[in-house]
Amino acid sequence: MELLDVFAVVVEQVSLNKASMLLNISQPALSRKIMKLEEELGVELFIRKGKRLELTKVGQICYDHALELRHLERKFKQAIQTYKAAGSHTSITIGASLTTLQTTLPDLITDYLQDYPLTEIKLLTGKTHEIVTMAKENKVDIGIVASQINASSLHCEPLFDDHLCLVLPLGHPLIDRSTITMNDLNELPMILFSKGTWYRILMDELFNRYTILPNVQMEIDSFEAIIRLVSTCKTATLLPRSYLREDLIRNNELILRNLVELEQTKRTTSLIYSDHTADNMASMKFITQAINYFATQK
Repeated sequence: MELLDVFAVVVEQVSLNKASMLLNISQPALSRKIMKLEEELGVELFIRKGKRLELTKVGQICYDHALELRHLERKFKQAIQTYKAAGSHTSITIGASLTTLQTTLPDLITDYLQDYPLTEIKLLTGKTHEIVTMAKENKVDIGIVASQINASSLHCEPLFDDHLCLVLPLGHPLIDRSTITMNDLNELPMILFSKGTWYRILMDELFNRYTILPNVQMEIDSFEAIIRLVSTCKTATLLPRSYLREDLIRNNELILRNLVELEQTKRTTSLIYSDHTADNMASMKFITQAINYFATQK
């Protein structure tokens, strides 16, 4: 079981070096564990191409099995937690944008439910100003917004900072440029978030500041749809760096380019709540865990 867990981490990190850092063991020790698993199974799990690792067909079968075992272990632990916490059902309502719902929240909720499996979590979506109103009116216990909110009736806890990146599909003419500036975005065909979303407001402010007129071909609310369409339509987009996981970039054959002007424009994702929520023990546990979760991700 331990060797399969280690193997799964290597697959997910696509790097012995990254996996060894995550597992807190040396790279030689990690290599020995993978070799031991291959010896026990009598098969080759990886094809080694320099520093890159590619799964063999039987390696994929092994990884699928490791995921099943991980899922069973999680269910077992949840069953134990349910037994220990019998009768302590609680409910939390969270407000967030659709993009946050697709990216930031899944890992955060998974982390929380591992410790508090009996918690019922309800989700409401909306734009930033709508989430702020929901929090003020106690229609949600917690709001997660892509900005820092300064309102006397709300508490605001910063979670993490990030910036926008230029995202390009393979084969895009800008990829081979040694440097890219904001001027290169002028009349560039792009897919962007819909008007009124916080990210689009940030982008429009940048375009106005640098007198840029992009060729906006599509405006979409869904982060996942933008990712897919950038590859399909061979256009560019601007997306928050924190949302662009390595597997997402790799699977959609995307290239990230950092522009100085974009890196200098930071934005903060924050958690907001009212005094009413401050009296709710379950909500405050979620807030504390969210702050600690993102502190460990830095």
